[in-house]
Amino acid sequence: MSKEKIHMVTGAFGYSGKYIAQHLLNKNKEVRTLTNSFERRNPFGEKVKAYPFNFDRPDKLAETLRGVSVLYNTYWVRFNHKSFDHETAVRNSITLFHAAKVAGVERIVHVSITNPSEESNLEYFSGKARIEKALIGCGVSYAILRPAVLFGEEDILINNIAWMLRKFPIFPVFGNGSYRLQPIYIHDLAEIAVQQGESRENTILNAIGPETFTYKGFVEKIGEIIGAKRLIVSVSPALGYCAGSAISKIVHDVVITREEIEGLMAELLYVDSPSTGKTKLTDWAKEHADSLGKVYASELARRRDRSIEYKLAS
Repeated sequence: MSKEKIHMVTGAFGYSGKYIAQHLLNKNKEVRTLTNSFERRNPFGEKVKAYPFNFDRPDKLAETLRGVSVLYNTYWVRFNHKSFDHETAVRNSITLFHAAKVAGVERIVHVSITNPSEESNLEYFSGKARIEKALIGCGVSYAILRPAVLFGEEDILINNIAWMLRKFPIFPVFGNGSYRLQPIYIHDLAEIAVQQGESRENTILNAIGPETFTYKGFVEKIGEIIGAKRLIVSVSPALGYCAGSAISKIVHDVVITREEIEGLMAELLYVDSPSTGKTKLTDWAKEHADSLGKVYASELARRRDRSIEYKLAS
Protein backbone atom coordinates (compact mmCIF):
# COMPACT_ATOMS: atom_id res chain seq x y z
CA MET A 1 0.00 0.00 0.00
CA SER A 2 1.30 3.41 -0.99
CA LYS A 3 2.01 5.77 1.92
CA GLU A 4 2.57 8.82 -0.26
CA LYS A 5 -0.92 10.25 0.15
CA ILE A 6 -3.42 10.01 3.00
CA HIS A 7 -7.10 10.10 2.08
CA MET A 8 -9.58 11.00 4.83
CA VAL A 9 -13.23 10.06 4.36
CA THR A 10 -16.02 11.22 6.65
CA GLY A 11 -18.44 8.47 7.69
CA ALA A 12 -16.67 5.44 6.23
CA PHE A 13 -18.81 3.20 8.45
CA GLY A 14 -21.99 4.68 6.97
CA TYR A 15 -23.35 4.75 3.42
CA SER A 16 -21.73 6.94 0.76
CA GLY A 17 -18.54 7.36 2.79
CA LYS A 18 -18.09 3.61 2.94
CA TYR A 19 -18.19 3.23 -0.81
CA ILE A 20 -15.74 6.07 -1.34
CA ALA A 21 -13.40 4.41 1.16
CA GLN A 22 -13.72 1.07 -0.62
CA HIS A 23 -12.94 2.59 -4.02
CA LEU A 24 -9.88 4.29 -2.53
CA LEU A 25 -8.70 1.02 -1.00
CA ASN A 26 -9.19 -0.67 -4.37
CA LYS A 27 -6.65 1.83 -5.70
CA ASN A 28 -4.23 0.98 -2.86
CA LYS A 29 -4.64 4.34 -1.15
CA GLU A 30 -4.05 4.92 2.55
CA VAL A 31 -7.50 5.65 3.97
CA ARG A 32 -8.64 7.04 7.31
CA THR A 33 -12.07 8.09 8.49
CA LEU A 34 -13.70 10.69 10.71
CA THR A 35 -16.73 9.22 12.46
CA ASN A 36 -19.20 9.52 15.32
CA SER A 37 -19.87 5.77 15.18
CA PHE A 38 -17.05 4.07 17.03
CA GLU A 39 -19.51 1.43 18.30
CA ARG A 40 -20.24 0.37 14.72
CA ARG A 41 -18.10 -2.48 13.42
CA ASN A 42 -15.37 -1.31 11.11
CA PRO A 43 -16.06 -3.17 7.83
CA PHE A 44 -12.49 -2.54 6.70
CA GLY A 45 -10.72 -3.80 9.80
CA GLU A 46 -7.22 -2.40 10.22
CA LYS A 47 -7.20 -1.03 6.67
CA VAL A 48 -9.08 2.11 7.78
CA LYS A 49 -8.20 3.79 11.06
CA ALA A 50 -10.98 5.83 12.69
CA TYR A 51 -10.74 9.24 14.36
CA PRO A 52 -13.38 11.38 16.12
CA PHE A 53 -14.74 14.51 14.43
CA ASN A 54 -13.97 16.77 17.42
CA PHE A 55 -16.13 19.58 16.02
CA ASP A 56 -16.02 21.23 19.45
CA ARG A 57 -12.19 21.17 19.36
CA PRO A 58 -11.12 22.60 15.99
CA ASP A 59 -7.47 22.45 17.06
CA LYS A 60 -7.69 18.69 17.64
CA LEU A 61 -9.62 18.24 14.39
CA ALA A 62 -6.88 20.11 12.51
CA GLU A 63 -4.26 17.93 14.16
CA THR A 64 -6.13 14.82 13.02
CA LEU A 65 -6.18 16.17 9.47
CA ARG A 66 -2.51 17.07 9.41
CA GLY A 67 -0.75 15.08 6.69
CA VAL A 68 -4.00 14.38 4.82
CA SER A 69 -3.86 15.05 1.10
CA VAL A 70 -7.54 14.70 0.18
CA LEU A 71 -10.62 15.01 2.40
CA TYR A 72 -13.87 13.46 1.13
CA ASN A 73 -16.81 15.01 2.95
CA THR A 74 -20.18 13.21 3.07
CA TYR A 75 -21.22 14.62 6.46
CA TRP A 76 -24.86 15.78 6.57
CA VAL A 77 -28.29 15.01 8.05
CA ARG A 78 -31.46 14.23 6.10
CA PHE A 79 -33.91 16.11 8.33
CA ASN A 80 -34.16 18.06 11.58
CA HIS A 81 -34.54 15.98 14.73
CA LYS A 82 -34.11 16.53 18.45
CA SER A 83 -30.74 14.75 18.23
CA PHE A 84 -29.45 16.46 15.07
CA ASP A 85 -30.41 19.28 12.72
CA HIS A 86 -29.39 21.07 9.54
CA GLU A 87 -28.05 24.17 11.28
CA THR A 88 -25.62 22.11 13.36
CA ALA A 89 -24.57 20.18 10.26
CA VAL A 90 -23.82 23.45 8.45
CA ARG A 91 -21.80 24.78 11.37
CA ASN A 92 -19.86 21.53 11.77
CA SER A 93 -19.10 21.35 8.05
CA ILE A 94 -17.67 24.87 8.08
CA THR A 95 -15.55 23.94 11.11
CA LEU A 96 -14.28 20.90 9.19
CA PHE A 97 -13.27 22.99 6.17
CA HIS A 98 -11.43 25.54 8.30
CA ALA A 99 -9.60 22.75 10.12
CA ALA A 100 -8.64 21.23 6.77
CA LYS A 101 -7.21 24.57 5.67
CA VAL A 102 -5.19 24.91 8.88
CA ALA A 103 -3.93 21.33 8.53
CA GLY A 104 -2.71 21.89 4.96
CA VAL A 105 -5.15 19.55 3.24
CA GLU A 106 -4.63 19.86 -0.53
CA ARG A 107 -8.10 18.97 -1.81
CA ILE A 108 -11.66 18.64 -0.51
CA VAL A 109 -14.19 16.54 -2.41
CA HIS A 110 -17.60 17.47 -1.04
CA VAL A 111 -20.92 15.69 -1.61
CA SER A 112 -23.73 18.24 -1.89
CA ILE A 113 -27.16 18.10 -3.60
CA THR A 114 -28.66 19.18 -6.92
CA ASN A 115 -29.99 22.75 -7.04
CA PRO A 116 -28.71 24.16 -3.74
CA SER A 117 -29.68 27.78 -3.10
CA GLU A 118 -29.17 30.13 -0.18
CA GLU A 119 -32.51 31.72 -1.10
CA SER A 120 -34.40 28.43 -0.80
CA ASN A 121 -37.03 28.20 1.91
CA LEU A 122 -36.02 24.55 2.34
CA GLU A 123 -33.29 24.15 4.95
CA TYR A 124 -31.85 21.11 3.23
CA PHE A 125 -31.09 23.04 0.05
CA SER A 126 -30.21 26.38 1.66
CA GLY A 127 -27.94 24.62 4.14
CA LYS A 128 -26.15 22.76 1.36
CA ALA A 129 -25.68 26.08 -0.47
CA ARG A 130 -24.16 27.70 2.63
CA ILE A 131 -21.74 24.80 2.97
CA GLU A 132 -20.72 25.07 -0.68
CA LYS A 133 -20.12 28.82 -0.25
CA ALA A 134 -17.93 28.18 2.79
CA LEU A 135 -15.93 25.53 0.93
CA ILE A 136 -15.38 27.76 -2.11
CA GLY A 137 -14.18 30.56 0.17
CA CYS A 138 -11.92 28.55 2.47
CA GLY A 139 -8.91 28.56 0.13
CA VAL A 140 -8.56 24.80 -0.42
CA SER A 141 -8.81 23.19 -3.86
CA TYR A 142 -12.30 21.70 -4.14
CA ALA A 143 -14.64 19.48 -6.10
CA ILE A 144 -18.34 19.77 -5.30
CA LEU A 145 -20.45 16.79 -6.36
CA ARG A 146 -24.19 17.35 -6.63
CA PRO A 147 -26.11 14.05 -6.66
CA ALA A 148 -29.92 13.93 -6.78
CA VAL A 149 -30.97 10.53 -5.39
CA LEU A 150 -28.60 7.70 -4.50
CA PHE A 151 -29.40 4.03 -4.98
CA GLY A 152 -27.59 0.90 -3.83
CA GLU A 153 -27.93 -2.00 -1.44
CA GLU A 154 -28.13 0.09 1.75
CA ASP A 155 -30.24 2.87 0.22
CA ILE A 156 -33.20 4.04 2.26
CA LEU A 157 -35.47 6.04 -0.07
CA ILE A 158 -35.77 3.65 -3.00
CA ASN A 159 -35.78 0.57 -0.79
CA ASN A 160 -38.65 1.96 1.26
CA ILE A 161 -40.69 2.90 -1.81
CA ALA A 162 -40.36 -0.76 -2.83
CA TRP A 163 -41.30 -1.83 0.71
CA MET A 164 -44.50 0.23 0.59
CA LEU A 165 -45.35 -1.16 -2.82
CA ARG A 166 -45.03 -4.66 -1.38
CA LYS A 167 -47.09 -3.83 1.72
CA PHE A 168 -49.98 -1.69 0.49
CA PRO A 169 -52.56 -2.11 -2.32
CA ILE A 170 -52.33 1.52 -3.45
CA PHE A 171 -49.47 4.01 -3.64
CA PRO A 172 -50.13 7.75 -3.32
CA VAL A 173 -48.06 10.28 -5.26
CA PHE A 174 -48.01 13.97 -4.46
CA GLY A 175 -49.97 15.92 -7.06
CA ASN A 176 -49.75 14.55 -10.59
CA GLY A 177 -46.34 12.93 -10.08
CA SER A 178 -44.86 14.52 -13.21
CA TYR A 179 -41.83 16.07 -11.46
CA ARG A 180 -38.54 14.41 -12.32
CA LEU A 181 -35.57 12.81 -10.56
CA GLN A 182 -32.26 11.31 -11.69
CA PRO A 183 -30.94 8.55 -9.41
CA ILE A 184 -27.23 7.74 -9.40
CA TYR A 185 -25.68 4.43 -8.33
CA ILE A 186 -23.63 4.71 -5.15
CA HIS A 187 -20.62 3.02 -6.76
CA ASP A 188 -20.73 5.53 -9.61
CA LEU A 189 -20.78 8.43 -7.14
CA ALA A 190 -17.84 6.90 -5.26
CA GLU A 191 -15.89 6.44 -8.49
CA ILE A 192 -16.50 10.08 -9.45
CA ALA A 193 -15.40 11.23 -5.99
CA VAL A 194 -12.15 9.27 -6.18
CA GLN A 195 -11.47 10.58 -9.69
CA GLN A 196 -11.99 14.14 -8.46
CA GLY A 197 -9.61 13.47 -5.59
CA GLU A 198 -6.84 13.07 -8.14
CA SER A 199 -7.39 16.55 -9.62
CA ARG A 200 -6.60 19.96 -8.17
CA GLU A 201 -8.88 21.96 -10.46
CA ASN A 202 -11.84 23.61 -8.75
CA THR A 203 -15.05 22.13 -10.12
CA ILE A 204 -18.77 21.75 -9.46
CA LEU A 205 -20.27 18.62 -11.01
CA ASN A 206 -23.84 17.37 -11.21
CA ALA A 207 -23.61 13.70 -10.25
CA ILE A 208 -26.66 12.16 -11.89
CA GLY A 209 -27.49 8.81 -13.40
CA PRO A 210 -28.26 7.95 -17.03
CA GLU A 211 -32.03 7.59 -16.49
CA THR A 212 -34.55 10.35 -15.79
CA PHE A 213 -37.94 9.42 -14.35
CA THR A 214 -41.08 11.25 -13.43
CA TYR A 215 -41.87 10.38 -9.83
CA LYS A 216 -45.03 8.54 -10.86
CA GLY A 217 -43.18 6.70 -13.61
CA PHE A 218 -40.41 5.83 -11.18
CA VAL A 219 -42.84 4.28 -8.69
CA GLU A 220 -44.59 2.38 -11.49
CA LYS A 221 -41.28 1.04 -12.79
CA ILE A 222 -40.13 -0.14 -9.36
CA GLY A 223 -43.48 -1.86 -8.81
CA GLU A 224 -43.23 -3.56 -12.17
CA ILE A 225 -39.68 -4.78 -11.54
CA ILE A 226 -40.37 -6.26 -8.08
CA GLY A 227 -43.69 -7.79 -9.17
CA ALA A 228 -45.82 -5.44 -7.07
CA LYS A 229 -47.82 -3.34 -9.52
CA ARG A 230 -50.14 -1.09 -7.56
CA LEU A 231 -52.83 1.47 -8.21
CA ILE A 232 -51.08 4.86 -8.25
CA VAL A 233 -53.33 7.61 -6.91
CA SER A 234 -52.76 11.37 -6.92
CA VAL A 235 -53.17 13.06 -3.56
CA SER A 236 -52.54 16.55 -2.26
CA PRO A 237 -49.13 17.16 -0.65
CA ALA A 238 -50.88 17.62 2.73
CA LEU A 239 -52.72 14.31 2.47
CA GLY A 240 -49.57 12.57 1.25
CA TYR A 241 -47.66 13.91 4.22
CA CYS A 242 -50.38 12.68 6.59
CA ALA A 243 -50.19 9.22 5.04
CA GLY A 244 -46.41 9.26 5.41
CA SER A 245 -46.72 10.35 9.03
CA ALA A 246 -49.10 7.47 9.76
CA ILE A 247 -46.61 4.98 8.32
CA SER A 248 -43.83 6.72 10.26
CA LYS A 249 -45.62 5.88 13.50
CA ILE A 250 -45.90 2.24 12.47
CA VAL A 251 -42.21 1.86 11.59
CA HIS A 252 -40.91 4.30 14.26
CA ASP A 253 -39.07 6.38 11.68
CA VAL A 254 -39.44 9.49 9.51
CA VAL A 255 -40.72 8.21 6.17
CA ILE A 256 -41.10 11.62 4.50
CA THR A 257 -40.91 15.26 5.54
CA ARG A 258 -42.83 18.28 4.27
CA GLU A 259 -39.56 19.72 2.94
CA GLU A 260 -38.79 16.54 1.02
CA ILE A 261 -42.21 16.64 -0.61
CA GLU A 262 -41.82 20.30 -1.53
CA GLY A 263 -38.31 19.80 -2.90
CA LEU A 264 -39.39 16.78 -4.93
CA MET A 265 -42.40 18.58 -6.43
CA ALA A 266 -40.25 21.64 -7.22
CA GLU A 267 -38.00 19.35 -9.31
CA LEU A 268 -34.99 20.11 -7.15
CA LEU A 269 -33.82 16.53 -7.74
CA TYR A 270 -33.59 17.18 -11.47
CA VAL A 271 -31.05 19.14 -13.53
CA ASP A 272 -30.77 19.71 -17.26
CA SER A 273 -27.29 18.25 -17.49
CA PRO A 274 -25.50 15.28 -19.10
CA SER A 275 -25.35 12.17 -16.92
CA THR A 276 -22.12 11.43 -15.07
CA GLY A 277 -23.14 8.04 -13.71
CA LYS A 278 -23.24 5.01 -16.01
CA THR A 279 -25.35 2.45 -14.11
CA LYS A 280 -29.07 2.35 -14.86
CA LEU A 281 -31.34 2.06 -11.86
CA THR A 282 -33.65 -0.23 -13.83
CA ASP A 283 -30.81 -2.68 -14.49
CA TRP A 284 -29.72 -2.64 -10.85
CA ALA A 285 -33.30 -3.04 -9.58
CA LYS A 286 -33.84 -6.07 -11.83
CA GLU A 287 -30.71 -7.69 -10.40
CA HIS A 288 -31.99 -7.08 -6.85
CA ALA A 289 -35.71 -7.55 -7.44
CA ASP A 290 -35.98 -10.45 -4.98
CA SER A 291 -34.57 -8.45 -2.06
CA LEU A 292 -35.45 -4.83 -2.87
CA GLY A 293 -37.99 -3.58 -0.33
CA LYS A 294 -38.32 -6.89 1.50
CA VAL A 295 -37.18 -5.22 4.75
CA TYR A 296 -37.87 -1.64 5.81
CA ALA A 297 -34.71 0.49 6.15
CA SER A 298 -34.93 2.87 9.13
CA GLU A 299 -33.00 6.13 9.15
CA LEU A 300 -33.57 6.69 12.87
CA ALA A 301 -32.63 3.13 13.79
CA ARG A 302 -29.27 3.57 12.11
CA ARG A 303 -28.67 6.81 13.98
CA ARG A 304 -29.91 5.59 17.37
CA ASP A 305 -28.04 2.28 17.33
CA ARG A 306 -24.58 3.01 15.99
CA SER A 307 -23.55 -0.61 16.55
CA ILE A 308 -25.67 -1.62 13.53
CA GLU A 309 -23.40 -2.26 10.58
CA TYR A 310 -24.09 -0.89 7.13
CA LYS A 311 -23.41 -4.03 5.11
CA LEU A 312 -20.93 -3.51 2.31
CA ALA A 313 -22.31 -4.55 -1.05
CA SER A 314 -20.22 -6.84 -3.22
